[in-house]
Amino acid sequence: MAKASTTEVFKCTVEEFHKIISDYEKYPQFLSEVKNCTVLKSETNKKLIEYEVSVIKSFKYTLWMTETPQMISWEFNSGDIFKTMKGFWKLEDEAGKCRATYSVEATFGVFVPGPIANALVSVNLPNMVSSYHKRVQQLYG
Repeated sequence: MAKASTTEVFKCTVEEFHKIISDYEKYPQFLSEVKNCTVLKSETNKKLIEYEVSVIKSFKYTLWMTETPQMISWEFNSGDIFKTMKGFWKLEDEAGKCRATYSVEATFGVFVPGPIANALVSVNLPNMVSSYHKRVQQLYG
């Protein structure tokens, strides 16, 4: 299983950061690897999201996103490359700023050697975090 995680403090409130990470259809505007993001189904606090992503090659997958005020978690539904995927954003208030912990675990449907699997899961983590910081700056100054 490939894993990646990071914790960052963002210059916005928990509520503001939650708005950014739960506005899935806007991901292509600020996450360069996300080419399209579509809400396929919406229930009370769950949404089925289809992601079209380009990392080395283009692929699609769907995740069930479960939303609470302090956390957004996800479970793999279907897709081209992944066999399983789960993860979360955990949000905590830190003196009016948002401490966000991102964690993801994935297994692949085709054989991928461990070091390569870990690289695929974590390769974009620094860029992704940087993109979220830029998005917070853009929206909340």
